[in-house]
Amino acid sequence: SRRTFLTRSALVAGGIAGSSLFPFAASAQSRRVDNIGLQLYTLRKELAEDFDGTLARVAELGFKEMEFAGYYGRSAAQIKTALETNGLVSPAAHIQWAAIRDNLQAEIDRAVGIGQRYIVIPYLQENERTLDHYKRLIDTLNSAGEACRDAGLKIAYHNHDFEFDTVDGVVPYDLLLTETDPDLVDMELDLFWIAYAGADPLAYIKDHAGRFSMLHVKDLSADRKMTAVGEGTIDFEAIFAHADIGGFKHYFVEHDNPVDAFDSVTTSIASVRGMRF
Repeated sequence: SRRTFLTRSALVAGGIAGSSLFPFAASAQSRRVDNIGLQLYTLRKELAEDFDGTLARVAELGFKEMEFAGYYGRSAAQIKTALETNGLVSPAAHIQWAAIRDNLQAEIDRAVGIGQRYIVIPYLQENERTLDHYKRLIDTLNSAGEACRDAGLKIAYHNHDFEFDTVDGVVPYDLLLTETDPDLVDMELDLFWIAYAGADPLAYIKDHAGRFSMLHVKDLSADRKMTAVGEGTIDFEAIFAHADIGGFKHYFVEHDNPVDAFDSVTTSIASVRGMRF
């Protein structure tokens, strides 16, 4: 009613809206993603052709945080300079499991040099998806997590759909969550792939609170294809509303194989900007 509206307006002016006395006054959908990120795998062709120009265009679109998937022959110092030139930062990068096993210290040094906070294992090859391999991966994540912690970093794992396929009676993603040390290992939850697998992201978020520092924000169309954010079926606002429970800190837009990469990321960032939760 008008009286209710005027009363709430007065409370806002008086500085007590949202207090415990009047919890209704705080909007249920007042939050938004302020620093929208981009997984640069989306623009891998463009970066290979024009690295500096592509970063400049990304910055112009309003993206703030870059997650790398390759460095295109550039040193950590060169990457950091390119980011700073465009007012960007890079909280994370995707680094293959083999590189973590074989050259962890070099990857840590590079991440520190760029100013990153997370090293993320992004993918397992098809022959690495046995239960024995998952157990080895858990060992890698826990041991690398200790080394990362000592350097001020954290290691994380990014899912696809296959981690939700039962292997020898076990769901590998469940095993990863229960057997990795939550103080050392985070998860980067890919919202497209968990939906594609038919799993419930909110159930995982609630059951493993605080584990999901990063999200891959990518949409699933009605015909089960990847599409720009906002053009599919995923209820991102319902998921983002669990940010405090899940521990979300970084939101990276991505499309694995867009027809037009810049068209895709332009649509996606506009959609994320409009979300309230």
